[in-house]
Parts: sequence; structure tokens; C-alpha cells
Amino acid sequence: MPTSDVISEDLLSRFNSDGFLVIENVLSTEEIERAKARFEPLFRGEFDLGIQPDEWNWREGRDAIDLTRQICNAWKADAVIRSIVLREDLAKMCADLKDWPGARINQDNVLWKPPGARALGFHQDDSFQQWISPAQMMTCWMTLDDTRAEQGTIEYVKGSHLWPVSPPITQFHAPDDPLKELRQAAQSINKHIEIVPIVVPAGSVVLHDGRVWHGSRANSGEAPRRSIVAHCMSSAAQFSGTDQSPIYNRYKKHGTNDMDESFFPILYRQDGYRTAWIDQA
Repeated sequence: MPTSDVISEDLLSRFNSDGFLVIENVLSTEEIERAKARFEPLFRGEFDLGIQPDEWNWREGRDAIDLTRQICNAWKADAVIRSIVLREDLAKMCADLKDWPGARINQDNVLWKPPGARALGFHQDDSFQQWISPAQMMTCWMTLDDTRAEQGTIEYVKGSHLWPVSPPITQFHAPDDPLKELRQAAQSINKHIEIVPIVVPAGSVVLHDGRVWHGSRANSGEAPRRSIVAHCMSSAAQFSGTDQSPIYNRYKKHGTNDMDESFFPILYRQDGYRTAWIDQA
């Protein structure tokens, strides 16, 4: 399969074995600082592109302070977030690792876990992707802060991308037991759980397969953990035509399963194609 300059054969082998791959020094200091400066305005509802994101799971003044703060598809609402999650080089790495002809954006996440914020349940991304075909995702998780194990960093179950896809977990935000469904899945196929916390400097990215189990526990440290996540799917992905997403099927056109590039732009394709408006916006 083709690999980019970043994805060497050694890194590809590591990804195929572990289900995730850490690459440091991807975001510049300028990108990091610009992105961090947008977090407080975003969660106050200040969207500089004039459009609300598709999901806004924590709002200042409305939600409990011990919840992890999340916005989905901030790229539609904020120019700084758009400039990061729609990067062609990140999409190329996702496509190369999955052996796709290219990659388009599925959705993004803006995640802010302040001190004291509770866990996010361990899950597989592909569990939530039955509304697309192929029902596969590749994720690029980007940290804006140096991470520590005690600060609720993302954690992966090594090799779990080789397990079957489980049903969606019952409680994603602030579950009492964030590992509940993970343990059930491992027990059902007699697998050992090896959890790897990601401790990396700001500007690092982790690329992970949509089947790998991952999550984050409570932030018991004294510093926030902020990250931006680009979830990609194949450039050839379509709506499944059977299962529906209660949020994202609002962008399905009648009579076709094709995806409109206005809402799911193609970030990279092997033949050189990239949705034109991205770099013109």
C-alpha cells in the first residue's frame, strides 16, 4: 500500500499491531496557541463563522462543571478549528493507514477536560458508524497541552482494533464505570486488556483505527487537557441507505446515498483531488 513520507514501513507495522500510532511535533506552536484561544469563546457560543456546530454538548452557564466539554463539527463554526481539522496531510495519513483511496471528514471534536472533569466511556468509534458505508473511521487526535496520565489523557487498549465491533456504549459522558463495556467485550472473546495512556507533548497527534477501544478517565490533575479531533472516513464513503444517524442524516439528499462535499468535504485523494472550497474559504 502507498505510504506518505511520515508513515514509514516501521510506523505502519506498529499501527497494524497496536491499532494506534503516536507522532510528535505535528502542530506548530502558533497553531496550538491560536486553537487554545478559541476554546472559551466556542463554549460560550461565540461562533465566528456564524453557524452553530452540529453538536454542542457543554455550554457555559448551563452544564455541570465536572463534565468533559465537547463540541462536534466546530469546523463549520470556527475558522481556526477548520484550518486544523481539514488539513490535507493529516487526512493523507489516515487514508494511507487504512488503505483508502482518500479521506473525507466525518466529524470533528473539540474536547476540553478541566481539572475535576469526569471520564468519557471507553468505546470503539466504528460502533457509531453504521449510518455510513463502509462503516469505518480513522481518527486523528491532536493534543494542545502536554499530557499526563493523571490528567485524563486519552488511553488505548493495545491491539483491540483486531476485536469484533461491539454495540455502542450506553453512556458516553461521565459514566460511573468508564471501562464497563470494555471489560464485557474483552471477556466475551477471552482477551487480555492492556491499557496504554498517551503521555506526549503539546502538538502531538495520535492516529487510531475506528475499532480500537479507547476513552479517558477523570482529570485528577491541576491543569486542563484540551484536544482537537478529526474523524475521517473513506473518500468513497456513502450513506448506508439503511441505518440512520439522527444528526448527520439531515445532510442526506433524497434519492441518493452520495455525500455532498458541502458537508463532508474530501480532504485528500490519491489522484490529487481535494474539495476546492476548503482552501478558498
